[in-house]
Amino acid sequence: MTITLEAGADSVVVDPAVGGRLGSLVAGGVERLLGFASRPEGKEANIGWGCFLMAPWVGRLDEGRVPFHGYTREVAAEHYGHAIHGILRDTAWRVDHTEATEVTLTCGLDVGRWPFGGWAAQRITLEPGRLTLEAQVAAGDSAMPASAGWHPWFRRPDSGDLRVGVVADEVLETRNDLIPTGVRLPVDDNTDLRNAPLLAERRLDHVYIGVTRPVTVRWPDLLLTMDLPADPATVVVHTPPRGVCVEPQTAWPNAPVLHAEGEAGTGLVELAPGERLRARTVWHWDAIHG
Repeated sequence: MTITLEAGADSVVVDPAVGGRLGSLVAGGVERLLGFASRPEGKEANIGWGCFLMAPWVGRLDEGRVPFHGYTREVAAEHYGHAIHGILRDTAWRVDHTEATEVTLTCGLDVGRWPFGGWAAQRITLEPGRLTLEAQVAAGDSAMPASAGWHPWFRRPDSGDLRVGVVADEVLETRNDLIPTGVRLPVDDNTDLRNAPLLAERRLDHVYIGVTRPVTVRWPDLLLTMDLPADPATVVVHTPPRGVCVEPQTAWPNAPVLHAEGEAGTGLVELAPGERLRARTVWHWDAIHG
């Protein structure tokens, strides 16, 4: 059963059974997400629609390896030989509380999929022109690495184009399989989003690092501003033809591996037993007239 939150003309539909994700976001009277009707098949079935929480890791993990405190654990490498976007996107969440404009959810971190265990929580709050997404990732009886982020699939407009603004001077180098190497590269003509360009035919799947200012997504009729869950934050931008992903994250993809290799600045957090990582992103929007 889905849960609908409404605030004025805006609404959100949350699906606790499928990752506690947003299956719809109506802002300014228009659907902004690739939602329930846009679910793809195959390997993209759980990652290619809506907006879901990524935890206890974000992005890709090289061959599912999780080095931590001198030992390497492994998680299922189900996505073309790698693990991707955490374990919560297809997990059923328990609804702890709901009202007209807010819902809170919790779930355990299955030790069969994440050997450290632990638990996670979400609170989703809607106000007119404003959506707040809050998450907690908590260690259980053992220490663990942690990161969190959100993976929205924004709908392209029926006419006109999207602009995406990310004030970042660098992206991470990636291998052909999109695993970050840790090498920092300056943005170039294709990857530079500092002035919120039209996307046009620009095809991106890039990790922007050192982001300290809010990110923007602009349709012809609406400007959405996304406050970041960390300072500095990581933002992944993916622009296939079917939609646009703008993903605010607390750490880099492949952060456990890169951190273990001595890479600084990955954003990875090491949680002691019972300790929590808290993350929050606030989206607010305004109509564009004329």
